[in-house]
Amino acid sequence: MTSSDLNWDAIVIGGGHNGLVAAAALAKSGRKVLLLEAGTEVGGAARTEEFAPGFRVSAVAHLLNRLHPDVVKTLELERHGLTVERGDFVPSVALSTDGPLVLNGAYGEVLTGASPSEQSAWKELRAQLLRYAGVLKPFLSRRPPDLGNMSLAEMTGLGQTALALKRLGKEDMRDFLRVLLMNVYDLLDEQLSDDRLKGLLAFDATLGSHLGPRSPTSLLGLYYRLAGEIGGLAGAQMQPKGGMGAVVAAIHSAAEKAGVSIRQASMVAKVIVEKGRAVGVVTQNGETLRAKAVVSAINPATTILDLVGPREVDTGFVRKVRNIRMKGDAAKLHLALDRPPQFTGVDAAGHKGRLVIAPSPNHVERAFNPSKYGEFSPEPVMEITLPSLADPSLAPSGACVLSAVVQYAPYALKEGWTAGKPQFLKAIMAQLETYAPGIEATVRHAELLTPADIETRYRMPGGHWHHGELQADQMLISRPVSGWSGYDTPLGGLFLAGAGSHPGGGISGAPGLNAARRIIAMRA
Repeated sequence: MTSSDLNWDAIVIGGGHNGLVAAAALAKSGRKVLLLEAGTEVGGAARTEEFAPGFRVSAVAHLLNRLHPDVVKTLELERHGLTVERGDFVPSVALSTDGPLVLNGAYGEVLTGASPSEQSAWKELRAQLLRYAGVLKPFLSRRPPDLGNMSLAEMTGLGQTALALKRLGKEDMRDFLRVLLMNVYDLLDEQLSDDRLKGLLAFDATLGSHLGPRSPTSLLGLYYRLAGEIGGLAGAQMQPKGGMGAVVAAIHSAAEKAGVSIRQASMVAKVIVEKGRAVGVVTQNGETLRAKAVVSAINPATTILDLVGPREVDTGFVRKVRNIRMKGDAAKLHLALDRPPQFTGVDAAGHKGRLVIAPSPNHVERAFNPSKYGEFSPEPVMEITLPSLADPSLAPSGACVLSAVVQYAPYALKEGWTAGKPQFLKAIMAQLETYAPGIEATVRHAELLTPADIETRYRMPGGHWHHGELQADQMLISRPVSGWSGYDTPLGGLFLAGAGSHPGGGISGAPGLNAARRIIAMRA
């Protein structure tokens, strides 16, 4: 075992976007920071990768809808090449055999393709959803309060939330509490009548979760989505030029400018614990590196159970970590197409947007049902983008890239994914053929990543992009586990900064920034 005499203020494990954000924020505060990435390049599941000769695509996440404004500001990402313009926002197109319905602007500021009565019902519901998501929003952008040991700042934060609730007015406040843990199906049924719109919203509420629209608390998923923003507008979404890798490149550049030392192909084998405190790491090749703080931006279970080892922390904490639910339900499809597909009834602007196959809330529920029993959906629901239409550099001239997130694909498929994958791909292609006739004949190459593939390729246990289900019992003060939601762990000097921490997954950078702020505040 070789030892490095160089001591660091902080060692960050994992070069996904949260790891890069945490490292950059710590370095900007004057600390000497080393980031260790197991793979040969940083970015994790937010990289832009070539999947067929000349065809590049955003690896897992393919739309930007919640990059935290504090991350953009603190790291000065605009100076590092990240541009967010209103013109880059993409519409959401609900595909249906009855013709499409389109949410334009920032999450349906304008709704087209629906009846006038549905448009006004949607306007009312949208305003209400944004008001309610606004109450939860401050919670998602800062460290959750430590209920047993609240600081003055946390008391003030809770007070501000109470005030935001009070500002809603008596009627709205009652309604907020009434619907908070409701399922999204019932709420949509109360206020809307168009199945296409209800299907789209039901899909958005359950995307990336092991929930159907009728599952209790499924409405929380919609709030989580609408609490995100891009360019100051809640619910807005965009396809970054150059794919998600362009966002990572800006964060990477900010980290390097701040003075972070980044080492790729440096896998951490263990966290060194002395007298109940994390004091450094040992890499796979036997190098010992010491630091005042160890920040893990990888999965919390991997961190505690594999790198630290259950012997170093109390059994109650270990049990909680073992019980984090993190089996993914979403697959990722990449198609290299000879030419751009034509989705029936969708105009040119719609093709550059986000196309959703979820024709009704019942369809989404039926797609969810088999996953409860370890089977994939024969009629999957999905979110499709055609990124090369907005950025031709992603595909050869005249050709096209299709990127889709597909549900429901249970991590532990009963028949195993080796046997199941060709069948699932067939079911997906049949759905695509219904809405874009002739697409199958133009496929040059198809890559389908099941949750098992995502686990292996991106080191995400369970293949879950949130590193743990984003459900009521695994959110806010219970994320990653109850009693430890503030980025600290039972070991002094060890902090958690990945998607498994509060507020959760998606390309937000919030867990990384919040964890860095926590460390800075403790030292101060």
